[in-house]
Amino acid sequence: MNTFKQRMASGEVLVGTFLKTPAHELIEVLAKSKLDFVCLDAEHAPFDRARMDICIAMARALDFPVLVRLPVGTPVEVLKALDSGAFGVVVPHVDSIEKARDIARAARFGEGGRGYAGSTRWAGFATRPMKDVLQQSVDETIVIAQIEEPAGVEAAGDIASVDGIDGLFVGPADLAVCYGKTDMSDPKVLDAMRSTGTAAAKAGKAFMTFAANADAAPELLDMGVTMFFMASEHAFMLRSANSEANALRGAADKQKNC
Repeated sequence: MNTFKQRMASGEVLVGTFLKTPAHELIEVLAKSKLDFVCLDAEHAPFDRARMDICIAMARALDFPVLVRLPVGTPVEVLKALDSGAFGVVVPHVDSIEKARDIARAARFGEGGRGYAGSTRWAGFATRPMKDVLQQSVDETIVIAQIEEPAGVEAAGDIASVDGIDGLFVGPADLAVCYGKTDMSDPKVLDAMRSTGTAAAKAGKAFMTFAANADAAPELLDMGVTMFFMASEHAFMLRSANSEANALRGAADKQKNC
């Protein structure tokens, strides 16, 4: 786990998913998969503090890198996720350099930044010296700014340049809505994604986005995406259930017609 931030920064292609169901049992299952990480979707799914905490505890116990997409990028929400043991946070609606600076500061130790506590899960429950805990933040903590409005696209270069912002996540669905489109593959949306990717690359930061499935990979790779938040456990379950049901019905129909 302690190399995840370095892997992300190196440009290695990483594949994870959003977890929408606040259940630690699903963390246990996904940790056995070939996914590189999981992101708890506390923005769009019912993760309260307790359920987020137990999911993060399970992920850390299994050496499975875990991120949290926050409902809002306030210092309080950042602290909850990081103290519980999250590797990093994905912060929605970052559309200015000021917001980028605020979330980067909230996730880092120092004056005006993250409050220090050595007794959290992340810090080892008061078993480690302060210098080691502070170094862990440098080595491990990831802050990802989500770009999902036209203003964020326009400010992407400035946002990516902020020290402490480790990557840009472009949100195609929200961009489509903001541009008055109903299709994430609309040229306006794709141009915005490419522009954001260029800004990330220029600043030496990771570039990431949502992908419904692996079919989207070639075009996204061409844009410079190296970190994929692929679908969700909801989508995985529905695809598998539908595939198996259709296959069984197909076999039954074939046998009936013989």
